Amino acid sequence: MSSVLDTLNQVLFTIGADHVTWAELLGFATGGACVWLTVRARILNFPVGIANSAFFLVLFAYAHLWADAWLQVVYIALGAIGWGQWVVRRPASGPLVIRPASVRMLAGCLAFVVVGTAVLYPILRNADDAAPFWDALTTALSLAAQWLLNLKRLPTWWFWIAADVVYVPLYVVKHLALTAIVYVLFLGLCVAGLRQWQGAVRDVVREREEVAA
Repeated sequence: MSSVLDTLNQVLFTIGADHVTWAELLGFATGGACVWLTVRARILNFPVGIANSAFFLVLFAYAHLWADAWLQVVYIALGAIGWGQWVVRRPASGPLVIRPASVRMLAGCLAFVVVGTAVLYPILRNADDAAPFWDALTTALSLAAQWLLNLKRLPTWWFWIAADVVYVPLYVVKHLALTAIVYVLFLGLCVAGLRQWQGAVRDVVREREEVAA
């Protein structure tokens, strides 16, 4: 195991003064593929996302971004759950379709972000996290986004976009240049995903209206 971790943390090349490792490069590749698959609402986003989380777990632990590192463990678990939710459905309920979220669901997600950030911040500060507040905030936002993704709810993209807006400068400051670049890519794909899923929601509403008529 240690030899695998050593290999993943081996420096391949530099971008300016920032060292790029195998973990960061593979995280870049699988991350871009995962978001693209999610935009297309393809179920393969889950296994690719699990691989992406494994690479970023190594990367963030090495960079002492503890919340982001532990978040990858949660992502792996939530990814496995979401994979099952998208595949295994009761015959009566049918497959999951892209839907908007209720006001109550959105309020619950926002409350989770506020409370989660407040709880995580002192824990990360005491653990000598490199950026405790921003790490706590992005962790809470990402967990809310992943939960909404598992349910195929449109606002998942709003939370991913909010998290990415913080992640990009955070990784620049932490000298993770390639990861900052991939999160710029994520941000663009998230905007594209929001538009595509909005179109899918409109199609579902239109079909229901035609059936009702």
